[in-house]
Amino acid sequence: MLADQTQTELITLTPAAVEAVRDLLQKRNLEGYALRVFVSGGGCSGFQYGMALEGNIREQDLTAEFDGVKVVVDEISIDYLRGATVDYIESVMGSGFKIENPNAVASCGCGSSFRTKDSSASEGGCNCH
Repeated sequence: MLADQTQTELITLTPAAVEAVRDLLQKRNLEGYALRVFVSGGGCSGFQYGMALEGNIREQDLTAEFDGVKVVVDEISIDYLRGATVDYIESVMGSGFKIENPNAVASCGCGSSFRTKDSSASEGGCNCH
Protein backbone atom coordinates (compact mmCIF):
# COMPACT_ATOMS: atom_id res chain seq x y z
CA MET A 1 0.00 0.00 0.00
CA LEU A 2 1.37 3.42 -0.92
CA ALA A 3 2.13 5.80 1.92
CA ASP A 4 0.46 8.80 0.24
CA GLN A 5 -2.90 7.09 -0.37
CA THR A 6 -6.04 8.18 1.41
CA GLN A 7 -7.60 5.21 3.22
CA THR A 8 -11.15 4.67 4.37
CA GLU A 9 -12.67 1.55 5.82
CA LEU A 10 -14.57 1.14 2.55
CA ILE A 11 -12.17 1.46 -0.34
CA THR A 12 -8.97 3.29 -1.25
CA LEU A 13 -8.13 5.34 -4.35
CA THR A 14 -4.47 5.94 -5.12
CA PRO A 15 -3.43 9.45 -6.20
CA ALA A 16 -3.07 8.16 -9.79
CA ALA A 17 -6.66 6.84 -9.72
CA VAL A 18 -7.95 10.11 -8.27
CA GLU A 19 -6.24 12.05 -11.07
CA ALA A 20 -7.53 9.68 -13.77
CA VAL A 21 -11.13 9.97 -12.52
CA ARG A 22 -10.83 13.75 -12.21
CA ASP A 23 -9.54 13.94 -15.80
CA LEU A 24 -12.43 11.78 -17.08
CA LEU A 25 -15.00 13.89 -15.27
CA GLN A 26 -13.50 17.13 -16.61
CA LYS A 27 -13.16 15.88 -20.21
CA ARG A 28 -16.79 14.72 -20.22
CA ASN A 29 -18.01 17.81 -18.33
CA LEU A 30 -19.69 15.66 -15.66
CA GLU A 31 -19.96 17.96 -12.68
CA GLY A 32 -21.41 16.34 -9.57
CA TYR A 33 -20.68 12.80 -10.78
CA ALA A 34 -18.86 10.10 -8.82
CA LEU A 35 -16.96 6.93 -9.60
CA ARG A 36 -19.18 3.93 -8.90
CA VAL A 37 -17.23 0.75 -8.13
CA PHE A 38 -19.25 -2.45 -8.04
CA VAL A 39 -19.14 -6.22 -8.21
CA SER A 40 -21.37 -8.39 -10.36
CA GLY A 41 -21.66 -12.12 -10.89
CA GLY A 42 -19.82 -13.54 -13.87
CA GLY A 43 -16.35 -13.51 -15.27
CA CYS A 44 -14.17 -16.57 -15.40
CA SER A 45 -13.58 -16.65 -11.63
CA GLY A 46 -17.14 -16.07 -10.39
CA PHE A 47 -17.28 -12.31 -9.82
CA GLN A 48 -16.20 -9.36 -11.89
CA TYR A 49 -15.41 -5.74 -11.13
CA GLY A 50 -17.20 -2.86 -12.72
CA MET A 51 -16.78 0.90 -12.70
CA ALA A 52 -18.95 3.69 -14.06
CA LEU A 53 -19.22 7.44 -13.82
CA GLU A 54 -22.41 7.90 -11.82
CA GLY A 55 -24.68 10.92 -11.56
CA ASN A 56 -27.42 9.15 -9.59
CA ILE A 57 -26.14 8.52 -6.08
CA ARG A 58 -28.71 6.61 -4.03
CA GLU A 59 -29.38 7.17 -0.36
CA GLN A 60 -28.24 3.62 0.52
CA ASP A 61 -24.93 3.95 -1.39
CA LEU A 62 -21.77 4.10 0.69
CA THR A 63 -19.63 7.08 -0.26
CA ALA A 64 -16.07 8.22 0.26
CA GLU A 65 -14.21 11.24 -1.08
CA PHE A 66 -10.58 11.43 -2.16
CA ASP A 67 -9.15 14.86 -2.87
CA GLY A 68 -12.50 16.06 -4.28
CA VAL A 69 -13.32 12.85 -6.18
CA LYS A 70 -16.36 11.02 -4.82
CA VAL A 71 -16.54 7.21 -4.89
CA VAL A 72 -19.78 5.28 -4.37
CA VAL A 73 -20.28 1.59 -3.65
CA ASP A 74 -23.64 -0.14 -3.31
CA GLU A 75 -24.53 -1.97 -0.10
CA ILE A 76 -24.03 -5.44 -1.61
CA SER A 77 -20.75 -4.79 -3.44
CA ILE A 78 -19.07 -3.37 -0.35
CA ASP A 79 -19.03 -6.85 1.20
CA TYR A 80 -16.70 -7.91 -1.63
CA LEU A 81 -14.75 -4.65 -1.93
CA ARG A 82 -14.11 -3.60 1.68
CA GLY A 83 -10.44 -2.73 1.99
CA ALA A 84 -9.80 -2.82 -1.78
CA THR A 85 -7.49 -0.35 -3.50
CA VAL A 86 -8.28 1.18 -6.89
CA ASP A 87 -5.20 2.28 -8.82
CA TYR A 88 -4.60 3.63 -12.32
CA ILE A 89 -1.70 2.05 -14.19
CA GLU A 90 0.04 3.38 -17.30
CA SER A 91 2.46 1.09 -19.10
CA VAL A 92 3.75 0.21 -22.53
CA MET A 93 1.06 -2.51 -22.72
CA GLY A 94 -1.73 -0.01 -22.05
CA SER A 95 -3.37 1.90 -19.28
CA GLY A 96 -6.38 1.43 -17.07
CA PHE A 97 -7.78 0.97 -13.61
CA LYS A 98 -6.62 -1.94 -11.47
CA ILE A 99 -8.22 -3.21 -8.27
CA GLU A 100 -6.20 -4.85 -5.50
CA ASN A 101 -8.74 -6.72 -3.41
CA PRO A 102 -7.83 -8.37 -0.08
CA ASN A 103 -11.10 -10.35 -0.24
CA ALA A 104 -10.13 -12.16 -3.44
CA VAL A 105 -8.49 -15.56 -2.98
CA ALA A 106 -8.03 -16.10 -6.71
CA SER A 107 -8.22 -13.91 -9.77
CA CYS A 108 -8.03 -14.38 -13.48
CA GLY A 109 -5.24 -13.16 -15.72
CA CYS A 110 -7.51 -10.46 -17.10
CA GLY A 111 -7.53 -8.76 -13.68
CA SER A 112 -11.25 -8.04 -13.76
CA SER A 113 -12.54 -11.39 -12.49
CA PHE A 114 -12.03 -12.83 -9.02
CA ARG A 115 -13.19 -15.43 -6.50
CA THR A 116 -13.64 -15.11 -2.73
CA LYS A 117 -13.14 -17.83 -0.14
CA ASP A 118 -16.93 -18.12 0.23
CA SER A 119 -17.77 -18.25 -3.49
CA SER A 120 -18.56 -21.51 -5.22
CA ALA A 121 -16.90 -20.75 -8.56
CA SER A 122 -14.68 -23.45 -9.95
CA GLU A 123 -10.93 -23.21 -9.76
CA GLY A 124 -10.65 -24.09 -13.42
CA GLY A 125 -8.78 -22.25 -16.11
CA CYS A 126 -9.26 -18.71 -17.21
CA ASN A 127 -11.16 -17.93 -20.37
CA CYS A 128 -10.21 -14.27 -20.71
CA HIS A 129 -10.36 -12.69 -24.10
